[in-house]
Formats: sequence, structure tokens, C-alpha cells
Amino acid sequence: SEGIVPGPPTDLSVTEATRSYVVLSWKPPGQRGHEGILYFVEKCEAGTENWQRVNTELPVKSPRFALFDLAEGKSYRFRVRCSNSAGVGEPSEATEVTVVGDKLDIPKPPGKIIPSRNTDTSVVVSWEESKDAKELVGYYIESSVVGSGKWEPCNNNPVKGPRFTCHGLATGQSYIFRVRAVNAAGLSEYSQDSEAIEVKAAIAAPSPPCDITCLESFRDSMVLGWKQPDKTGGAEITGYYVNYREVIDGVPGRWREANIKAVSDEAYKISNLKENMVYQFQVAAMNIAGLGEPSAVSACFKCEEWTIAVPGPPHNVKYNEVRKTSLVLQWKPPIHSGRTPVTGYFVDLKEAHAKDDQWRGLNKAAIKNTYLRVQGLKEGVSYVLRVRAINQAGVGKPSELAGPVVAETRPGTKEVVVNVDDDGVISLNFECDQMAPNSQFSWSKDYVFTEDSPRLEVESKGNKTKMTFKDLGTEDLGIYSCDVTDTDGIGSSYLIDEEELKRLLALSQEHKFPTVPIKSELAVEILEKGQVRFWMQAEKLSGNTKVTYIFNDKEIFEGPKYKMHIDRNTGIIEMFMEKLQDEDEGTYTFQLQDGKATGHSTLVLIGDVYKKLQKEAEFQRQEWIRKQGPHFAEYLSWEVTGECNVLLKCKVANIKKETHIVWYKDEREISVDEKHDFKDGICTLLITEFSKKDAGIYEVILKDDRGKDKSRLKLVDEAFKELMSEVCKTIALSATDLKIQSTAEGIRLYSFVTYYLDDLKVNWSHNGTPIKYSDRVKSGVTGEQIWLQISEPTPNDKGKYVMELFDGKTGHLKTVDLSGQAYDEAYAEFQRLKQAAIAEKNRARVVGGLPDVVTIQEGKALNLTCIVWGDPTPEVSWLKNEKPLVPDDHCSVRFEAGKTAYFTISGVSTADSGKYGLVVKNKYGSEISDFTISVFIPEEVARKATEQPQKGNKKAK
Repeated sequence: SEGIVPGPPTDLSVTEATRSYVVLSWKPPGQRGHEGILYFVEKCEAGTENWQRVNTELPVKSPRFALFDLAEGKSYRFRVRCSNSAGVGEPSEATEVTVVGDKLDIPKPPGKIIPSRNTDTSVVVSWEESKDAKELVGYYIESSVVGSGKWEPCNNNPVKGPRFTCHGLATGQSYIFRVRAVNAAGLSEYSQDSEAIEVKAAIAAPSPPCDITCLESFRDSMVLGWKQPDKTGGAEITGYYVNYREVIDGVPGRWREANIKAVSDEAYKISNLKENMVYQFQVAAMNIAGLGEPSAVSACFKCEEWTIAVPGPPHNVKYNEVRKTSLVLQWKPPIHSGRTPVTGYFVDLKEAHAKDDQWRGLNKAAIKNTYLRVQGLKEGVSYVLRVRAINQAGVGKPSELAGPVVAETRPGTKEVVVNVDDDGVISLNFECDQMAPNSQFSWSKDYVFTEDSPRLEVESKGNKTKMTFKDLGTEDLGIYSCDVTDTDGIGSSYLIDEEELKRLLALSQEHKFPTVPIKSELAVEILEKGQVRFWMQAEKLSGNTKVTYIFNDKEIFEGPKYKMHIDRNTGIIEMFMEKLQDEDEGTYTFQLQDGKATGHSTLVLIGDVYKKLQKEAEFQRQEWIRKQGPHFAEYLSWEVTGECNVLLKCKVANIKKETHIVWYKDEREISVDEKHDFKDGICTLLITEFSKKDAGIYEVILKDDRGKDKSRLKLVDEAFKELMSEVCKTIALSATDLKIQSTAEGIRLYSFVTYYLDDLKVNWSHNGTPIKYSDRVKSGVTGEQIWLQISEPTPNDKGKYVMELFDGKTGHLKTVDLSGQAYDEAYAEFQRLKQAAIAEKNRARVVGGLPDVVTIQEGKALNLTCIVWGDPTPEVSWLKNEKPLVPDDHCSVRFEAGKTAYFTISGVSTADSGKYGLVVKNKYGSEISDFTISVFIPEEVARKATEQPQKGNKKAK
């Protein structure tokens, strides 16, 4: 334990002694804590006690040690000491004297290295031992993946004997091996490399075939069929052997060989049988590992001539490419075709546990292929399938069942993937992670084995396989499938039809002769100052990309005329020119070189296309110059406001306080904005109640010390008509809904607009018919009111009225329904107003003639005359101081011709002063006209003249 010096080792002995080295071994001391112990080995020549430590600088961790550099022919003794952190312990007991032998030679290399399969991660390597090797310690074995050039050791300690199992190898990889021998003199040369071997499980004999059936029977022979073994043993089935025996009264006889030479197909014709004899059969499969166990004994079959006209059953029915909704079924044609050749096949399917009456056909018409992709399966359901052949005589017996098989896509299922490499080589690739130890890949075209085709090359390593097309063409169209043997239907397929062939050949061509992918072709644009920019964009550019600029088949370079730029991050390639001259007309090309890939884009600028571009560039240059001073960002235009006014507006830019902004109409100045502060640079001129007098040419001029700019707007002819149409449209849209108004004359329909223009045409219709205007029905406009007057309305005037306001392009409609209650109420109000108007017209009234005040000198005569009116003729009476006046000789009144009233006072006196009234009255109403009489004495004239008289008034009711 820690802090205690260890004791000496025990059982020290010499386990091996040669001419140049000695191997010692011992046991650790018995005390605890020996795990951290190190060892020092010591030697001394026999007959002395001169002990020398052999491994002073490097203590030994394990209880075994080989001593070299011993003098040949001399005798030695050896001992060992233990050491830990507490110190070095006492030595062990010394060994007996050991004599070192003669000098050894390095052994010769081993020969005939033979690898053989063992498991899917190991290989057994055997070899011929080194010849004439003395005191051989053992062998070292190394492995290398084919083509890697890198060797790895397979063992750390020398192996005794000519055989070793190398573990930890990669499944599916191909390895080579080499071996060399070692003794005390050293290591031999390497042996020759072995043949390459693929790492996979060792080959075993195949399992028994199954489902033996009679495919055809003759008078003295029978044709048998069977299914190949579930397990092939890791190697291809090389053939089958068939045994048969007679069965008499149910008692089987001895087995006999039917064939001495193996048959390659899953069917065989057995000859020299006895007619009407009953036979049983067995079949055994063979591969390179040997003959497998025989199958179970078949059912009894009677040898007799088949005379049926229909075909026999198809055979070797199998499934693969199993997915959750589909699988592929394959079979071989029946041996017995019947009296006529087989013309096609029917495939039947049912769930595995369903009754026999549940079979359903998958194809209505017979198919000629010996395979069928079965679609529409239910995931997780187990199925069985069978096949029937047909000829002209009819449908034959069904085949043996295939299945049961569960419709499922197993985890890890992979599909065949097409690949086109950088050299344009086209291949189909498949990978399987569910291979059995002895599984192999099998490629087919249209489900016929095709790996021997000279047009294809197949390479399989581990769980991956690749089928390469040497020269893909139309003869290679078809379905390519890859099956994995020793599995339950694992496989996948890939269809190469004409469309896919075209795609793959184009992709191959692209990979052989790659192009730089172009995102945007070469284009041209004019920049703000009239500069010309040529540009294109590639999908991506590497740092090694080179661009050549070509004009009319000659390379052009960076200089005063051309400026080039490449942005490798965005893939944009640019070339700039300050100005386009006549000599710049032609063809421009950018050529790209990015490693092996090339690309180009061309732009043709000739004829009208070039002239248009040149003109645009010059325009943009002039525009840039214009914009250095005050200028119009948006030229003069118009809009009609919601109030039906016309607003002329423009947008100005780069103005300052000193900039003059002047408006003109028909070259006459109409407005000057000296103190301009335009929000958002907007300059406006508002024209209210726009009409024909506002037609003309409007112009705005900007000017200051930096330059000037102007904008013109023609509002004449068609341009004026268009604006006027928009104004009329806005006015029409401002129209209120039609209202109904009763008047003393009849009924009026009306609508108000913002204002009215003669250009806005008004049309009225009644019940869908345009109204014919007359003295009774009139249309007009009063101010902003558009109206239709219906005088003395009748029931015929009821109905729907429409007012159409036509702006020159579009009619805008307003409607009102003058019927029912609306008409009744309007008509009643008309009658009331009519009567009121009659009453107002015919009522009694004083038309004129009476003064408000009469001032008269005492003693004078007073004569007043007044005109009255009324229908019927009114009654006339007089009042004095609001009391009826009774006429007499002094004050007389009279009423003549129904319209003239007279008032006379002869010799007025102060007693006649007062307030008087003339009362006129008929059945429609009455009215009082008041007047005042003031009588004065002559001496009072001066005083009276200074007073303000009271004014009379008229009262009516």
C-alpha cells in the first residue's frame, strides 16, 4: 500500500532463451497495492556478484521482459526488484544460470497469404510459415483497404502458427493482407500481398427450396417447379439436385437421383417415369460452399398425360420493392403453355386471412410482361398473390401463392437514386442498411437480370451498389431495379423513359462541359447623368473568375472610355461608358471563365435600338444639367377638386428664396409667387367655377441665378374637352338625391349641385320614357338647383322619375319615386298652396292713395282719395280713433266703381284731429289702412313745424 516499499517478485523464471535474447517472466508481490508497482531487471555474469541494472531509465510495468545485447556463449543470472513511490524494494531470488546460444539469422518472409471470410467484420488470414526459421517468435499481420495505400497492424503481439483472425474490419470494404515473421534476430521482409477480399459473413450452404409443384405432366415424364431457398448462404445459387421416389398404395419407395448434373433453373423435367405411377420429390440447392439440406417431401403427383388446352401455372412467383401502398410481383411463364401459346397473365390478390372467394383481379386486360407493380395496398395489411396465364383456349390454373407479405415501408428503406458526376458519368445508386450477412445486390432491367450487359458496369461495396451506364442512349430505356438477396423483398427501381433520358443526357453534357450559371443576361441601362451601364449577373463567382469584355469581336480594356467592375459576392459584372458615340454601335459580349466552367452573354445594339438608347442617354444628360438649378420634379398637371374647382399643380425642386415662380395664361402673366414656401415642393393655381372662359395655355417659369425651367399645360381643344368632362363628372357626382317639393303651381322635383355648367347636359325621364317638355312640364336650373316642374299634376304623372347628368362621357343618374303616399302627400300640399295663393291674390286690400299723416290748417277743407282692390269687390268702412265713423254733412265718405274710396271733411277744426282708418273686407280677407289728421291754428305753425309727427301704419289680416 501507499508509503510501504514493495516486497520482491516471486516465481521468476526464464521462459525463452535464444542466441541473442532471453525472455523473463514473474509474479507480482503478494501484498495489496501492487497495481502501481514498476519493475527493474538486473543481470550478472555467472560466477560473479557484479549485478547490473538493465532498464535504469525505463521501468517495466508488466511482469514480462525480454533482454537483448547479451554476449553470445556467455552464462548469466537474472533478478528483479519492485518499485513504487516509497522506494525500490529488495531483489527477487536469482534465476539459474542461463547460457546464451549462437547468433541467429533473420527469418525469411512467409508465403502464400490466403484470406477467407469469417464474419461481417473479420477475415481469417492463413499463410505458409517461413522456411528454415530458427527460434521463431511469431508473425505480424497487417491489412490495407484496397486503393488506400495505408497499412494497419492487425496484432500487437507475435502470433504463433500460420493462421490469424483479423477483427474490426469495415463491412463491405475490400482488403488485402501481408505477413512477416520475427525472431530474436529481427523482423523478416513482408510477404507478397494477398488477393483482395470483401468483408462479409462466410459463405454457407443454402437453405432448402420450398413449394414444389407439378408444372406439366406427360405419359412418362413430369416437369417440377419450386421456389428458391430463403437463404442463399451468401453466394449465388449454382444449381439444384432433384430426387424422386415411387409411392405404391401409400408406401414410399427409396430415393433416386433425377439429375447427375445440377440444373440452374427453378424447374426441371424428370424423364423415364412410369405412366400412372404416383411420385414424391425432394430438391436441394447448391452454391460454392456445397449442397444444402433437401426440401421437405412434396405432395404426391401422378405421372399421366395432361390433355388440358389452357396453360399450366406460372412458377417462381416472388415479390420485392415492398412499400406501404405497393410492391412489385415477378414470375416465370408456365412450362405447359397448353395447345396454343400464352398470350398474357392475370394477377390476383387477397388479404392473407381472407377466404378463397375474396380473390380479386388486379388487371382487367391480360398483361404480356412477367412482372406487375401492384398499387393501392393498405398499409400494415398482409396479402397473398397469385398469377394465372391465358391462351386462346382460356385461363389456366393459378400459380403457387406469393406471400404473405405485409404492405409497409420499413424504417431505413431507401430508393434507387440517379447521379451524374463531374465527368458527366450517369449511374444508378442504391444503399441498404438491412442486409443479412450473406445478402448480395442484384440489378435487373425490366426485371430481367442485366449485370452482364456490355452497356453497364456494376460495382458493389458493403451496403452500397452502383450501376454505371457506359453510353446512355435510347436502347437503355426501361425500368432498372435492384434487389437484395436473403431479405424479405427489399429492393427499389428507377424508370428511365424518354423524358428522363433527355434530362440525364442534358445534365451529363452540362457536367462534362460546365457553364457558369447566368442569373441575369447582359443588359444596358442609362444612369442619372446619361452614363451607360452594361451589366449581367451570374449565380455565383469564385475568386478565380476571369471576365473578358468584347466589342464587335475585339477585346476592350479598362481605360478612359471603359470602366469595368466585378462583384464576386453578388455575381454582378459591370462596364460603364460616359457617353454613347456613333462608333459605339455594335455587339457587346461578356465572356466568363471560372475554372473548368465557361459562360457568356451578348447584347446587340444596332439600328433603331441603338439610336433610341443613344437618344435616351443624351436626354438623361440634359435632364441632369437641368436639375442643377431650380427645376420641375413633376411637370404641370391638373386635377378637379371635390368642390368642383380645377387645381393646376406642379412639383418643384432645388428652389431657394431668390427663385422666381411666375404663372402665365396665353403668355400673359397672371400670378407671381415671390414669397414661396411650398409644402413638399407643390406649387398650385386654383380656378374656381371652371368654364369655357378658362380655356387656354398655362405656363409656369422658375428662374434664379443658377438657371431656369418651365412647364406648359395646354387646356385647349381636346385637352380642354377632357378637363371639362372631368369637371362635369365631379359636378354630377356632387348632385344631391332628388327631392319632392309642392308649389302653388304643382309639384317640383329638384337636386342641388356644387355649381352648374351648360356643358353638363340634363335629361329627365318618366317611367323609362324621356319627358317631352311643354307649358305644363318644364325643366330648368336656378342657381345650383336643377329642377323639373309639373304644373297641375294628374294621376298620369305618378311613377319613377330619373334625372341623368351627362358629363360628355358618362351618364350619372338620380331617381325618385313619385307614386303612392309620396304622390298623395305632394298633391294634397299642392292643393293647399294653390288655395292659399288664390286667397292671397283675391283678398281685399288698399292698393294706395292714403298718406300716413295729414297736417291741415283749421278751417280748410280736406279731400282724400284711395284705391282698393278685391275679388269679389270688397266692402269699405271707416274708423276714427278705432271706432266706426258715422258720416254726416261735416264728414262724408263714398265708394265708387268698386275700387275708389273718397274721404271729405268740410272746414276742419281741431275736433277733427285723430287717428283714422280705412277698412276693406271680402270673403278672402280684410285690411286696415291707418292715417292721422292733425289740425293746427295759424299762430301755432312755427311751433308745430318743430315737432316730429307720428307715423301711421297699415294692418292687414
